Amino acid sequence: MPVFAGSTASAESTTATGRVVVFSTELQKIDTWEAPEGCQKLPAAAHVLINETDEVVNTYGDPLCMTPSVSVQPEYGTHVAPDTGSFSVGA
Repeated sequence: MPVFAGSTASAESTTATGRVVVFSTELQKIDTWEAPEGCQKLPAAAHVLINETDEVVNTYGDPLCMTPSVSVQPEYGTHVAPDTGSFSVGA
């Protein structure tokens, strides 16, 4: 997946081992990112993000990983705001 230009997360990201899983709705398959790196835009209907990586995942309220973030430790999850969010991996 591409790294967005101007993202502070792209300069600091690492390649994680594992995956990030996102649940959107009961009518959709889950979305997964294997060994994610850089800034990743969340699906429009995203509802819950699960961090199955070995790194901290930061979630953002904008699609470019620019706003203040919420950190999700490995093996934890968080609710995410639909239609605008993104995530990056690493501190």
